[in-house]
Amino acid sequence: MKRVSLYSSSRPKAATRDLVSKKIELKTRLAWKELLRKNRLPLLAAVPGLAALAIVLVQWAHTAAPRDLTQEDIDVAVTRALDTVPLPSPAAKAYEAVRGSIVRVQSFVADPKTGEEIVASTGTGVVILDKGVILTNIHVVAGAKRIGVTFADGLESDAEITGTRPEDDLAVLQAKTIPDDLQAATLQSTSGLEPGDHVTAVGFPFGIGPSVSSGVVSGLRREYRSPEGRRLLTNLIQFDAAVNPGNSGGPLLNASGEVVGIVTGILNPTEQRVFVGIGFAVPIENAAMAVGVPPF
Repeated sequence: MKRVSLYSSSRPKAATRDLVSKKIELKTRLAWKELLRKNRLPLLAAVPGLAALAIVLVQWAHTAAPRDLTQEDIDVAVTRALDTVPLPSPAAKAYEAVRGSIVRVQSFVADPKTGEEIVASTGTGVVILDKGVILTNIHVVAGAKRIGVTFADGLESDAEITGTRPEDDLAVLQAKTIPDDLQAATLQSTSGLEPGDHVTAVGFPFGIGPSVSSGVVSGLRREYRSPEGRRLLTNLIQFDAAVNPGNSGGPLLNASGEVVGIVTGILNPTEQRVFVGIGFAVPIENAAMAVGVPPF
């Protein structure tokens, strides 16, 4: 018996197109797996693109003349799908990498009139060791009768100061209770950081958050004197991502979501302590010295 070729004209067109559709589905899965692996796109961002790609390829299968699906066909379809699907912003990708390491830090003192415990200040911290070691600013926890931290999963714990670096306004906290799956942020040297590089700040401005803002590095090796004039900080990263009171102690991230600095202050020539476009962060190398271990 003569063997009929897979795409022989003697084969019904509907059956041929069904086979082509199955091959498209298999190759589409493989193509998207490879695309996701190379670009590290979050799954949620990829799903709309996958749906768009499937529509394009199914339409091709039902309109094109039956023939072997080529790699060029897949490449064209993938490119067409990506052109119509917005990818996550650099700030969104950076936040996703560090969201499990962000901590709300609160300082409690006794009310001078009633003696009851009240919140004296709210700031931000970032977990740098998964055993519950947290970096924040000294001015966030200075004078606290008790320090409380709230992790990303909502767990609340008391914390104690285990180290300080006054010249950089840095404090190291140890949480007494930690989540089972606590994630430590990834630290990255600032040696390759340049003005114009994209950065993201995460924290609790005015107690709201975690909040995410983005901008660029405005300058390096800046100096900043605290509003009280008691401390001069040097070798700072200047940036223009929006930060306000409550962001202090939070991480400054590069485009990969790695911590390159700890937000420590804002410059405002008026008496209003709100953001006007100039923020400062302590380089992460200095922060690592406060912990007593090299970060890299």
